[in-house]
Amino acid sequence: MKLPSPLTVPLVALLTLAACGTSSRPADDPPSNAPPAASSTPSPASFDRVLHDELIAMLARDQADREGTPQSESDQARTERLKEILRSHGWPTFALVGEDGGNAAWAIAQHSDQDPTFQQLALDLLRAAVAARQASPGNLAYLEDRVAVGRGEPQGYGTQIRCGPDGPVPTTPITDEQGLERRRAEAGLPTLASYLAEMTTICAQDAN
Repeated sequence: MKLPSPLTVPLVALLTLAACGTSSRPADDPPSNAPPAASSTPSPASFDRVLHDELIAMLARDQADREGTPQSESDQARTERLKEILRSHGWPTFALVGEDGGNAAWAIAQHSDQDPTFQQLALDLLRAAVAARQASPGNLAYLEDRVAVGRGEPQGYGTQIRCGPDGPVPTTPITDEQGLERRRAEAGLPTLASYLAEMTTICAQDAN
């Protein structure tokens, strides 16, 4: 499945609502085979079709899992493979794997909640790629919020939502609400009101 830009609502719902009801994560020790520090700079590379296709296939399995079709590969297994990719290439950039390949890598990172140390490293690498115009600012906003919510901290963009009794609400409070719409616009995200309206439909469907 290819993630277009802007992202489709069903996929965003899977990435957004996955953190519902979770304000903390297991305090596991960092893995001994963790990727290198986020400050490492990968050498320039041309488009890698094999890696692109692998990431797209990983995303398809990730989505199938969340849509109720069990896969032999777990979130942890996909996380471990993404670690290897980041160790070899740094963040999968537009130049390396295209926009859809980068989106696929981001989705796997979003679902790496079981390994917060790695998820933070992926965030650092993604932030550097965005600064180089080689990754999506919107994806960065979602992963920034995901990591913050996993720590029980306020989120900056309001992307992480839970379905409350009266409809969708942010999973954790939003920091600096006066600057929220500016931040969302800079990241290429719709207004929070528009986003919540879309999520209201998703929450209603889930309730049925």
